[in-house]
Amino acid sequence: MKRKWLKLALVSAIGLCLIRLAGCARDQQLVSITVIPNTETFGAANIPVAADAGLSVQLRALGNYIHPPVTKDITNAVTWASNDAQMVTVTPGGLLAAAGNACGSSIVSATVTTSTSGAIVTGSMTANVVCFTGTGGGGGGPILTVVFQGVGSGTVISTPPGINCTSTCSATFTSGTAVNVTAAPNTGSTFGSWTGCDSFSGQTCMINSLTADHTVTVAFN
Repeated sequence: MKRKWLKLALVSAIGLCLIRLAGCARDQQLVSITVIPNTETFGAANIPVAADAGLSVQLRALGNYIHPPVTKDITNAVTWASNDAQMVTVTPGGLLAAAGNACGSSIVSATVTTSTSGAIVTGSMTANVVCFTGTGGGGGGPILTVVFQGVGSGTVISTPPGINCTSTCSATFTSGTAVNVTAAPNTGSTFGSWTGCDSFSGQTCMINSLTADHTVTVAFN
């Protein structure tokens, strides 16, 4: 009887060891990705968007694994992507930079396709570029405001620099300045019209001499 119990105990011990070994032998599994920082903001309301170009910050991607639980820096192993390259760009190494062409919010993602199961694991962060409004600086000159209308979308850029926006915005210019604002529709939209201009040239609205606060309206279809 005693020998029988010894055999059972030995079999149980071997079984337990096999179970533990099987558990430890499982491949380490990536379950989520955390991007640091999770939010980054470039620019200010008194700085033209074009002047933000080149402002940058280094992103980090942290992979969260199980079997066993551990967190690793996988910044150089993920695929980085921005959903609006006109707003922000990101290099293969995770360097996030303002493009200087548009303002608003963009989602930047870090993605890995796991080698064991082929599962796609993605983490993301939000990048913001502050739209220029002409507030907080620019002296006491007249303000030119661009109002956006229509069901389409696009960007308006001024010459001289000051306006670079995708929604209603304003900028201050030196009194007497001739200002041109050019409309560029986004993919899927078309330029509609300008109103409030002294003259037109294609998609460009021309103000011959800005001596008082003035508003022009652009429509995208």
